Amino acid sequence: MSTYQAPLKEFQFLLETVAPLAELSKLEHFADATPDTVRAILEESAKFARDVLDPLNWSGDREGSKRNADDSVTTPKGFKAAYDGYRAMGGAALPMPEEFGGLGLPRSVVTLTDEMLHSSNMGFGLMPMLTQGAIEAILLAGSDTLKATYLEKMVSGRWTGTMNLTEPQAGSDLALVKTRAVPQADGTYRVFGTKIYITYGEHDWAENIVHLVLARLPDAPEGVKGISLLVVPKMLVNADGSLGARNDVKCVSLEHKLGIHASPTAVMQYGDNGGAVGYIVGQENRGLEYMFIMMNLARFGVGLQGVGIAERSYQRAVSFARERVQSRDVAAPKEPSVPIIRHPDVRRMLLRMRSQTEAARALAMATAYAIDLSDAHPDEDTRKANKAFADLMIPIVKGWSTEMAQDVTYNGVQVHGGMGFVEETGAAQYYRDARITTIYEGTTAIQANDLIGRKMAREGGVTAKALIGTMRAFAASMGASHNVNLKSSQAKLIAGIDAVERAVEFNLSNFNSNVRACFAGSVPMVKLFGIVCGAWVLARVALEADRRIGTGHPDKAFYEAKIATLRFYTDTMMPEALAAADTIVNGADGTLALAEASF
Repeated sequence: MSTYQAPLKEFQFLLETVAPLAELSKLEHFADATPDTVRAILEESAKFARDVLDPLNWSGDREGSKRNADDSVTTPKGFKAAYDGYRAMGGAALPMPEEFGGLGLPRSVVTLTDEMLHSSNMGFGLMPMLTQGAIEAILLAGSDTLKATYLEKMVSGRWTGTMNLTEPQAGSDLALVKTRAVPQADGTYRVFGTKIYITYGEHDWAENIVHLVLARLPDAPEGVKGISLLVVPKMLVNADGSLGARNDVKCVSLEHKLGIHASPTAVMQYGDNGGAVGYIVGQENRGLEYMFIMMNLARFGVGLQGVGIAERSYQRAVSFARERVQSRDVAAPKEPSVPIIRHPDVRRMLLRMRSQTEAARALAMATAYAIDLSDAHPDEDTRKANKAFADLMIPIVKGWSTEMAQDVTYNGVQVHGGMGFVEETGAAQYYRDARITTIYEGTTAIQANDLIGRKMAREGGVTAKALIGTMRAFAASMGASHNVNLKSSQAKLIAGIDAVERAVEFNLSNFNSNVRACFAGSVPMVKLFGIVCGAWVLARVALEADRRIGTGHPDKAFYEAKIATLRFYTDTMMPEALAAADTIVNGADGTLALAEASF
């Protein structure tokens, strides 16, 4: 099996182009994120991913997590020690405020360290991702007491966090949540109910698990406006910060899943013995609003899972294609058999894998950079504009990147041929693990509905139109290059931008009068935006690569590869974007034509 190698040169180039670290480090909030510091963190993270996490990925998949008779959970061999190492290197603290022991690094940097976790061991990377979200929710809406009680230990990694949304009858429709939170005279609440699909709801890595739970108070209004968010710890915390008695919450079963076997997905039961003690986060009945803080960060993180697992699948496929000798070169049929990387269709699959992965990574970095500016830039208008862009991009990063991962890991198996269908090569695990990413934290359709509803129609397409204008201005600037591949890509990028504009105008014109037609094309809208915005960020990288080649930069081969990858992407992916736009504008009648009874 090949060993994971983090694409550090790729990461560094993105920190110079799409998410310029030099600009971020000028901001007071990120003054400590110097190039030397960030380089050392990325190199250490890459070493940990390669030497510790990647070797555990396959064995963890084979062994899986196990629930014990006492309701505890044992994770696969080596995982707890790996987590201890992750904590020791400060991994849990990277993006968190210094006030609570964090390093306060930009999201742009943490995006890259998180990708390495997911590339090398997606089952492991889930837990830090969800703990980050829980910390963010408490930071924004928690009381000073909650912050003082929980944050320092969560930031250090001593305690971990979960999201408890879904229930057996509710699924993604959180208006149907039935878990109860009953107020007590001492200001606490007693929580009763069942939550399902709780990632790392129980495990053996940390002293305490801090569950963030959606529940209804007795007098709460119906629907989503009547949901509150509570902190419900596995272990109660004494006044001096030490751990007290076990709370009335337990794992009653683990799900048997298609993939991510190392990660325990728990069914959690609250309140079998008098009620689990909970503490309100923020105001009563505003829980869904607060949970979206966690959910948005988790959705972005799941998009990174798509990127990470696609990168790992690509690396393994390239390694196999270089070594596997089979069939003669079509251009030299009388010569001996050659490595399969010489065959045109294998090259096509590998380039499709590579170009989509690089596009999705660059788009995630552009989004992370906007998040950083929205948090830390001194100018209010700049903060607002970048927040609007990030909000628009998150459903695309989540929806398109994870759908992209299905395509990439599918081709990863295909490059291996029959060996890809055999578990021992490792290619099949990426295919299985990737499958969940389009489902949890909101399916692709939920991301698509968010995109065309909340992110476009609600604001009249202001941010989408601004993005179209930004992409048009950049595409025009590509005309200064004399590189034939960039000129070809420029024309196709402009055609893609035209397609986005056409689709956006269709949705804005029809949203109030024919909303079902708009939602019939919502998932194609995610694909359209993903492919075209992916081309835009790849072109930004390629244009800078062309400039550096022109200055005689010694790493010419690396930069030429950026331009060649863009050319392949615009030649082969942009037609799919144009087709998606046609589906959005013209496909609704066909989608809605069949009578429901005829299915």
